[in-house]
Amino acid sequence: MNWADYIIIGILGLSVLIGLWRGLISELLALVIWSASFWVAWTFGPSVSMYFAHSISLPSARIFVGYGICFLTVLLAGAMLRFLVKRLIAGTGLSGTDRLFGTVFGFARGVLLVTLVVFLVGLTPLTRDPWWRESALLPQFKGVVAWLGDSMPESVRHYLQSPPALLDHMPDMPAMPVLPTFPAALPATLPGMLPMAEPARAHSAPAVDRANVDDPANHQKHS
Repeated sequence: MNWADYIIIGILGLSVLIGLWRGLISELLALVIWSASFWVAWTFGPSVSMYFAHSISLPSARIFVGYGICFLTVLLAGAMLRFLVKRLIAGTGLSGTDRLFGTVFGFARGVLLVTLVVFLVGLTPLTRDPWWRESALLPQFKGVVAWLGDSMPESVRHYLQSPPALLDHMPDMPAMPVLPTFPAALPATLPGMLPMAEPARAHSAPAVDRANVDDPANHQKHS
């Protein structure tokens, strides 16, 4: 285990302690609010980001702003709802069973937070560091993170780079064979072969004197 594992344990432990302190009712409401925040951001984030097409030129920043506005809006509305519910049940008190189930919901919230952090870190070059590969707890979240990446809208996936850590299960491409290097000029003869014969040269016929052939006196002499 390395420092990344201790951070994961710390996040889970802190979330469990908060759930134990708040109890089941408050944690159940908190889990619903957080889930609703993620769902609203996931569903309406790309649409909200289109309203900033003229003010934000960078597509990745525009998508980040759209997701953030949806997420924070639902989270703030849920915080107000939790405050009202806590005021209503303040006089009832919390039993031991309520606190026990609060720890379960606190653990679920911690797993959700760690999954989100692992997904975001997976989009950065930090995944090439040794601590990422040597962690004992990070592989437990890779399945959920891979599902999260595959469930992304196509409009968002186009601007995000695939997390290298999510591609570990894919086999490596085979190495290309090295082509042999040939000499600039081949030798005239190769070992075990006869030397190449030179092509035969065409012999030209002797020139004929057209004047002697056409002279009638020469024909009479020969006759």
